[in-house]
Order: sequence, then C-alpha cells, then structure tokens
Amino acid sequence: MDFNLLKSGALHKANGGFLIMDARNIISHPAAWEALKRTLRSKKITMDPPGEESSVISTVILDPEPIDADLKVILIGEPDLYYLLAENDPEFSELFKIEAHFTSTMDRTPENVNKYARLIADLTKDKSLRAMNRSAVARVIEYSSRLVSDSRKLSTHISQISDVVKEADYCARVSNSNTIGRNHVDQALEARDKRSDQLRELMNEQIRRGIIMIQTQGAVIGQINSLVVYEVAHFSFGRPSRVTCQVRIGKGEIIDIEREVELGGPSHTKGVLILSSFLASRFAKDTPLSLEASLVFEQSYGEVDGDSASSTELYALLSAIAEVPIRQDLAVTGSVNQFGQVQAIGGVNEKIEGFFDICKMQGLTGTQGVLIPKSNVPNLMLRQDVLEAAKDGMFHIYPITTIDEGIELLTGIPAGEIQENGEYPLGSINRKVQLRLKNFYLKNSNAAPVAGERDKE
Repeated sequence: MDFNLLKSGALHKANGGFLIMDARNIISHPAAWEALKRTLRSKKITMDPPGEESSVISTVILDPEPIDADLKVILIGEPDLYYLLAENDPEFSELFKIEAHFTSTMDRTPENVNKYARLIADLTKDKSLRAMNRSAVARVIEYSSRLVSDSRKLSTHISQISDVVKEADYCARVSNSNTIGRNHVDQALEARDKRSDQLRELMNEQIRRGIIMIQTQGAVIGQINSLVVYEVAHFSFGRPSRVTCQVRIGKGEIIDIEREVELGGPSHTKGVLILSSFLASRFAKDTPLSLEASLVFEQSYGEVDGDSASSTELYALLSAIAEVPIRQDLAVTGSVNQFGQVQAIGGVNEKIEGFFDICKMQGLTGTQGVLIPKSNVPNLMLRQDVLEAAKDGMFHIYPITTIDEGIELLTGIPAGEIQENGEYPLGSINRKVQLRLKNFYLKNSNAAPVAGERDKE
C-alpha cells in the first residue's frame, strides 16, 4: 500500500479537542461504530484498511503505528435512540457516561422573541435572502409557536423556520418585492400545505358529496360530531367524524364496537371503560347499572386510538339515555376522567380548523362551533380565517372544564346538580338519565317502573 495515500480521518482531525457525531449515522455502520468504541477504550487511534475485519483473506500490508487519542466524543440523536443503545449495547453506558437532554421548545418571552427576530435576520443574511419587514418576522414567530401548538412557546427546530423563510423569499421574488412581507410568508405556508393536502381534499370532497355523512345543522339523539386528527408525513389535519350511540336494558356493559372488531387501540378502549365508571358512580351507586350501550365511529375503517374522543362518546351516551337531541352544529374534543372533568388533548388547532372548513363548505350559520378542554386554550394558534370568523360571531370556540358544562351547551338543557335527597332537579339532563337508568333496573328486576318527569310535573 502506498503510504502517500494515507489520509487523516475524523478522529485524527478532532484529536486534542471534541468530535460531534450523529448517533444514527455512526451506528448504521457497524465497523465504524466498533472502531470508535475500540479507540475510546484503548485511547489509541489505529488506521485499519476498509473491510479488514470482514475479510476472510489475510493480507500483509503497511500497518501504521497507533496514535495516542486525547479527545471527547459527543453523540447527538433522538432520546429513543439513546435508550435503545443503553439497553442493548453493554459498552455504551461505560463509554458515554454523561446524558444531556435538549428541549425542542423555548419560552415565548419578550427577550426570547427579540432573540428569535435576530436569528431570523441572521438567516436572511447568511442565505443572501431579502430582508423581512416587522409583520413578516411576527408571522414567522407565530408559525414557530404553531409548530409546537403552544402560544407560550417557540420551536427550536430552526431548519423548519429556515425553509419557510427561504420559500417566502421566493414568493417575494416572484412578486418583484424588495422585502419579504407577511403576505409572502402566508403564501409560503399555504403552498407547503397545498402540496401535502391531497388526502384532506379527498375527505372534504366526500363530505361535500354526502358520501361521508356529517351534519352541521339540526339536532339528533345519540349522535355527535367528534374531532379527529390525521397525520401524513409532516402534514396533519383535522376533520369531524360522526359518533353514534344506542342504549337498551342490559347488565351494565358499554360495547365499544371499534374494540370488538379490533379497530380500537388500548388508549381508546381505556377511554370507553372510563365511561362505565362515570355512569355507575354518578347514577348507580346503590343499584346495579342495568344498561347495555353500543358506541361506534361511523364510516371509520382504520384503527381508532387515543382517548381524546371519550368526552364526545359520553355526551352521545347521555343523550341516548336521556332521549334528548344533541346539536349537530357543535363538534367536540377532549378526554374525560371518572369524575366528569374534561382533560387536555393534542392537535386542538387542526381539529378546530377541520370542523370550521366543513361548516364553511356547508354554509356558516353563526351558531356553529367547537367544544374544547379549557386547559387547551394556551395551545390555540389558529389560522387567520378561523380567527376572523370567531371575531365576527360566525364561529365559536367554547372552553369547558366539566361534562355538565358541555352537555348544557350541546342540548340547551341544564345539567343539574345532585340534591340532598340524592336526586337531580326536575327538567335537568342528569334527572332524565337518572330516571331512565332506574327504570332499566326496575324492568330488569321485574319491578314496577317509576313515573317519568311529565307524570310528576
């Protein structure tokens, strides 16, 4: 081998300092990974011909002497990759003893916003792009918060911000503008969505043609609009999905049809089981829950997972039991616990915008809107058209904390609070549910049913 062909590698160049490497890249080459570990163990840098370890033929070649290694190696990668290496490679934890986590977000404070603006200015300068005016910088910062779905945070994934800035510069160039304005950033973001929204457009077309049945007006018993999120690569969008419920006398079982046909994931199944616990603890503390109910996502043919629809399913269940119709101009998202408290969920912006698009397509009436968990309010970073419709009173967003608040909005009937005698007020939703379940129990035990509210009033 000609020694003139020998060249220094990354370890030689970093010797005496630091070597920062992408963990996924190095472990994807087993020979390189083993060579790195061998260098760290022996503190010697050797020059091994490519393929020597895997070669079955031994050859005599020039073998340079090892060089003393004095460097620090830093591997960067996803947390899951770190845990995978720590669990499956015994030498990993011995050689890489210091673990450091870096968050993907930063607080959206005035100080950090100023730093972010300077970062954007540096990006335009480094990439030889047009300067951005104040409104354009503000729009990019809004987009940064949208990336992390939190109005109080900013994304630290600068590559995504850089891509948007470069595309906005292209839009400014096409329009013969000397600076990048807010409209150019909006055009860039709209173009990015447009390139990935084929599935969304297809689903919206099916709803428009009536193939997928979604109502945004009227009221129906045991039927409600749930909100779901679809993710396609780096693009996510929301749309409504109809949830229906049927009830009858039974033995306290709530049948999750998605689970029965193996389309329901464990988190969704957990959410449905919580509904049984809620009903029993509120309405059947002293008697068996003599109910059988079935819940299903209509026209859903893929796996359903997550508990973000559990409050939606509970509303449909209460409506079916009480025989009270639910408004179809409202859509719902949010998980629920055993005490009837509505809990935060993910994808709240996409869900709201998905229902808004359908309402706009079918015709905004001024009564349509969405029920979301109050704890999700800090996550709201909505599109401008949704904000304008809400400001004009054509679309509404209702933050709620309990199932009782939600059922009142959905039915227009008070939920009712339990009284000292253990019953709920006449005319309330909870009273209607309580009486129906009591009659289920009495019929199941061959006893005489109790009088309904109309008979008592």
